[in-house]
Amino acid sequence: MFPGLGGLGGGMDPRRMKAMLRQFGIKSEDINAKRVIFELESGKLVIENPQVTAMDIQGKKTYTVMGEAKDSLHDGAGDSDSVEEETSDAEEGAQEIPESDVEMVAEKAKATKAKARKALEETGGDIAEAIEKLK
Repeated sequence: MFPGLGGLGGGMDPRRMKAMLRQFGIKSEDINAKRVIFELESGKLVIENPQVTAMDIQGKKTYTVMGEAKDSLHDGAGDSDSVEEETSDAEEGAQEIPESDVEMVAEKAKATKAKARKALEETGGDIAEAIEKLK
């Protein structure tokens, strides 16, 4: 669910994190997936035995996939560096913080939107951890 703790946030206890998310109306469920395939312009990025979590946040379903890219199938010639490049690009895109997340953190932590956005950026978009950081 959140980077850093096998599907849960920062250094928090997993049970505490799930309870906290429920308090904020965030529902999550683990998905038993065998493989995740990302179809890229340059080929496919395959993750075997991933940890997949579906979260319902304010009516929007978000999927988090964690795991190691075991196989990359490219349309053209490629090497292992291209897998790292594609992973980095995906991680950079994930740093874009939705305005709804900023508003939720600002409201729950009773902070300004600017402080909420900064906390979300520092926590990699982890809503619960950002709220904890601001309290």
